[in-house]
Amino acid sequence: MSQPIASRPYWPDALDKPADSTSHLKPWSWALERLEKSHNYWIATSSSAGIAHLMIVWGIWWEDAFWFTTGPRTRKAKNLAVHPDCAIGTEKGDEAVILEGVAELIGDRAVWKRLAEIYDRKYGGSLYSIIESCGGNVYRVVPKRAFGQDEHAENFTESVTRWAF
Repeated sequence: MSQPIASRPYWPDALDKPADSTSHLKPWSWALERLEKSHNYWIATSSSAGIAHLMIVWGIWWEDAFWFTTGPRTRKAKNLAVHPDCAIGTEKGDEAVILEGVAELIGDRAVWKRLAEIYDRKYGGSLYSIIESCGGNVYRVVPKRAFGQDEHAENFTESVTRWAF
């Protein structure tokens, strides 16, 4: 994947308007570090009736996408089956990275095995056997856009960044 394009997000109610369009924007490397190191991730899905659902998952950033697993009978799996658009957020709200994309169900067992090796290094355990035993719902979320917010930045409003893919 080529580097996403950084810009300022649409923020009509911001009290402080940045002086120019590019100063203080976060580099994509800042977002990648948080996507790779987060232990827990928030996932937001919605049902066919538009009912929002927010849950914690474990996952990994791999091959320019976010990957996670869940049982096929979970609310998030049921929601994704009818409405695959979702949002993923890293665990730390003061240095947040939020991805918006479409969750794709991956059925290729060879991909599961490669994913499980990386996942097991991060979390321990044996992901592949868990996937097999629960019916195997492995998802890849390729971001369409992402947002970064760093409360520790010298000027918070100037550092808020939107990346387009």
